[in-house]
Amino acid sequence: MAFAMEITFQHVGKRFGNELVAQDIDLQIGQGDRLAILGPNGSGKSTLLRLAGGFITPTIGTISYRLNGTAVPPELVYRHMSLAAPYLGLYEDLRLEEAIDLHARFKAFRSGVQAGDVPAIALLEQARHKAIRDLSSGMRQRLKLALAILSDTSLLLLDEPASNLDANGIAWTQELLKEHLDGRTLLIASNRQAEETVHCTSQYEVLPS
Repeated sequence: MAFAMEITFQHVGKRFGNELVAQDIDLQIGQGDRLAILGPNGSGKSTLLRLAGGFITPTIGTISYRLNGTAVPPELVYRHMSLAAPYLGLYEDLRLEEAIDLHARFKAFRSGVQAGDVPAIALLEQARHKAIRDLSSGMRQRLKLALAILSDTSLLLLDEPASNLDANGIAWTQELLKEHLDGRTLLIASNRQAEETVHCTSQYEVLPS
């Protein structure tokens, strides 16, 4: 993937029922930006990340996308985006290698990466034949991060990437990100700034509504 995604928020707000969780967001995310989304719990960091990825639509305002100078319809952003998040589950009954193969049917991996390489990259070689339900929370998190980071996407979204990881897992995440940041825009929603946003070069503070 040679080109990174550009995203423009214009007066964006999001309401769930009677609850306003985001309001009046004006934000320009340039190609190749590495943005940390910061704020206290409940401030709307995950909502902003989901808005950026097109998972939810704004109640008011607009979000536009450009890739290599060409507009991308919001409903097609998913083709160019990968996400790892606590609320994104895995199919419990699949074996690890089956989960990777299923992912590869919908998202190609970056140049030089094959589906068969992913278990070793994720430090899960000995678990490739295990069912997802039998993996520890840390192993599941490494798998989710590996699938997102290794996908050939122009927009990479990580929500609390250090969740369920020990110090070694956090170091592994930072190194994997370092190797696979070229040609993509990175957004990280973080509660643990020092551990999760070392590769970010700018930040956006989300304040509670």
